[in-house]
Amino acid sequence: MTAPSSDPHRRVDQPRLAPREERSAELDAALGKTLLRDGRPINIFGTLAHHPALLERFNRFGGYLLNKGLLPAREREIVILRIGARCRSVYEFGQHTVIGERCGLTPAEIAALAGDRAACAAHPWSDDDRALIALADDLCDGDSASDATAEALRRRWSDAEFVELVVVAGFYRLVSGFLNTMGVQLDEGVPSWPS
Repeated sequence: MTAPSSDPHRRVDQPRLAPREERSAELDAALGKTLLRDGRPINIFGTLAHHPALLERFNRFGGYLLNKGLLPAREREIVILRIGARCRSVYEFGQHTVIGERCGLTPAEIAALAGDRAACAAHPWSDDDRALIALADDLCDGDSASDATAEALRRRWSDAEFVELVVVAGFYRLVSGFLNTMGVQLDEGVPSWPS
């Protein structure tokens, strides 16, 4: 047995729960709606497969936010990437680097989102983008958007979009915590942190 780490926020570098290998009819039904690579679920879904009923509901909710929500994809990905960076979830950040690039984020924007506050703020973001980043930072710092952040978001987004922004940020904080706790490993071909 190894001694516990002195860093309580250290990220594990090996899976605490490996992706599930055995299959069942219930699991196959849930996995049929997930992202597969070479016929196998990507690691997040393989790990969630230990709880098939939860996996199915997770996919429905997450799939709605990614594919059917009100938010433009680029702006949604700014929030998700910043949450992933602030939660130090390399898996979340890597998967959404790929998605973010498809949605129009540049490598420089993605690198800025991975940085600390000063590095992120140094990038020439629009005021609307800065408000999205502030939302992620505020939620990670204190579990609530500041008045200034909420006011900036309310100037740009409808009531429904504002609700969805906060839910997206919260959902991906949950996902990041799950990935970090379980030690879910990057899938083949998915980038790590920007250099």
